[in-house]
Amino acid sequence: MNLAIILAALTALATTAGGLLALRARDRLHLVLGLSAGLLLGLVAFDLLPEVFHATEKELLHVPAVSVAIIAGFLALHILEQFAGPHEPADSDYGHDHNHATNIAGTLGALAMGGHVFLDGVALGVAFQVSDALGYAVFVAILLHAFSDGLNTVSLLVRGGHWTKRGRWLLAVDALARVGGAAIGSALVFSEANVAIYLAIFSGMVIYLATSHILPEAHSRHPSRLTLLATVTGVIIMWLLVANLGLH
Repeated sequence: MNLAIILAALTALATTAGGLLALRARDRLHLVLGLSAGLLLGLVAFDLLPEVFHATEKELLHVPAVSVAIIAGFLALHILEQFAGPHEPADSDYGHDHNHATNIAGTLGALAMGGHVFLDGVALGVAFQVSDALGYAVFVAILLHAFSDGLNTVSLLVRGGHWTKRGRWLLAVDALARVGGAAIGSALVFSEANVAIYLAIFSGMVIYLATSHILPEAHSRHPSRLTLLATVTGVIIMWLLVANLGLH
């Protein structure tokens, strides 16, 4: 079986693990999320972005095309989620007196994840076309925010009392979307420059997830110093990994 498809299936386990952790250890989730955000930002900055800027020198209106692609990925996910409904931190007070609205927002937000996790899978398949090293780097990025996706999705649904049926169904959609995306990404044929553009879009999406979802979740109801330290630690860990283990 295609390696990208196997790894995409493993990210579904990370999503489920995040959901289970949301049920068991809410008081420590801010530290896990802070660390995850740091790891994601470090991976994008030290591994993915250098790769895409090295792969192509194309310009669009005198600006590097990959720079435009990064912003496009960030804004595309932001716009998608604005149409899907608000995303509130799992630990926020929003919705305690508005359960019906919270349930709708949570479900729509979780369904919107189906769109971007499909693109995650495509990115994984495309990355392995370039090199195994880049494929594994993208896999690490997907694995980290798959965990956070599961945590956030289940937290929103549990708060409304719908984990049993709706949560499991949404996690199944998550798994199928990533595997399907990986299968399609592995079959597509791109030039190196176009692969770089696509992975730049993916990097913009990861930056959006880390800064607009994971960090607000982490800081929503806890003192921020330890969470901030966890985030900085995550960045440093990824810096050391990329520098010493040759992830790039």
